[in-house]
Amino acid sequence: MRAERWSHASHRTSGVLIGLASAFAFASSGSFVKPLLEAGWSVGATVFVRMAGAAIVLLPVLIAQLRREPRFFARHWRLIVGFGLTGVAGTQLFDFAAIERMPVAIALLIEYLAPVMLVGLAWARTRRAPARLVLWGSLLSIVGLVLVVDITGASFDLLGVGFSLAAALCLGAYFLLSEKSGDAVPPLVLAAGGLAVGAVLVGILTGIGVLPFLAPAVDVSLAGVTVPWFVPLLWVILVSTALSYGLGVLASSRLGSRVASFVGLSEVLFAVLIAWFVLGEAPTLVQAIGGALIVAGVVLVRTDSSPDAKDAAASFPGVPAP
Repeated sequence: MRAERWSHASHRTSGVLIGLASAFAFASSGSFVKPLLEAGWSVGATVFVRMAGAAIVLLPVLIAQLRREPRFFARHWRLIVGFGLTGVAGTQLFDFAAIERMPVAIALLIEYLAPVMLVGLAWARTRRAPARLVLWGSLLSIVGLVLVVDITGASFDLLGVGFSLAAALCLGAYFLLSEKSGDAVPPLVLAAGGLAVGAVLVGILTGIGVLPFLAPAVDVSLAGVTVPWFVPLLWVILVSTALSYGLGVLASSRLGSRVASFVGLSEVLFAVLIAWFVLGEAPTLVQAIGGALIVAGVVLVRTDSSPDAKDAAASFPGVPAP
């Protein structure tokens, strides 16, 4: 029994460390992509190159799985396609569209309202009001959102906020579908399949002209150093995408969607620090306070352990009780 408890604790600890590594890797994507967007790259081109490159990197993993289990895709295509359309393509398209119009850290803070949105979805589905702690947490996050977007400020961008909220919805799907993969779909295989599906979707949208495809060979500045266009892209493909998605899915499968999204909050801190160092983007005092309220609110939402919260969580297949 003691060995079993130790094994479980070790499993959870490794899941937290993996989640932190995934958060750091993913948090760097916005800061490395934004200089490309400002230098003339389109969102469609950036997302397609990022996903296609990462899918190629992880392709051997997918091929090996299909050799072991020829009917793998036939059994799990709904999960893989859903993950690719929402957790991969949707999150990245909306996220990059947002950071094209607003600071990286602010866009990410809004995106991390995903847990609060899941609370609203659970409320609508179960028709049972969340526990008081969850309601207070949701209220704090909403107040924080108002401060973060700075409606009265000159930098307020309504469309950018809309893109970030859409990314938040897709992020919620990412956490849920990552956990649903369980042991049936290995984390790297789900990441590889999702990236391939997302690359195909964005490739079609750019091919038919729905999304512009602009990819000039330009030099960009990162932390005051001028580098060619392929340097940030290589980082984004290898570290911020292939590595981060693989680690993120693995963390969610070990921790569950609630704990994984809680650990993922560290991405906000990482993104602020990286954007500050690489781009010189620092939030205002009001925005920093708003960001702190969002994080505090999500912490309350994620740490609620009331019976109502457990019942609401149980109503969602794949969403564990706290």
